[in-house]
Amino acid sequence: MSDETTTRAPGWAELDPALTAPKRLAAVALLSRAGNADFAFVREHLQVSDSDLSKQMTALQQAGYVDTTKTGRGRGATTTFKLTRAGRAAYRRHREVLQSLLGE
Repeated sequence: MSDETTTRAPGWAELDPALTAPKRLAAVALLSRAGNADFAFVREHLQVSDSDLSKQMTALQQAGYVDTTKTGRGRGATTTFKLTRAGRAAYRRHREVLQSLLGE
């Protein structure tokens, strides 16, 4: 065995922890194609509750992967999500690792 083999982390260790949760990965995948999307659009496509979506998007925002914009107040308020450059790069790397693990 070479030193490289013994010191290299397994491929799965390269997966981004912020993107291993299926709902967060699905949200990032959606935003990577949509550019930006409002709360209702993302909620409907992921088929999750308001509170669950808020929790997942907060985690992505804290990771620096999503920007959130809120306009208006009360019932007429709109929340819009957009993937950041860091989010796009992390999603791209995560996909590459997954493809490598799957042998694609």
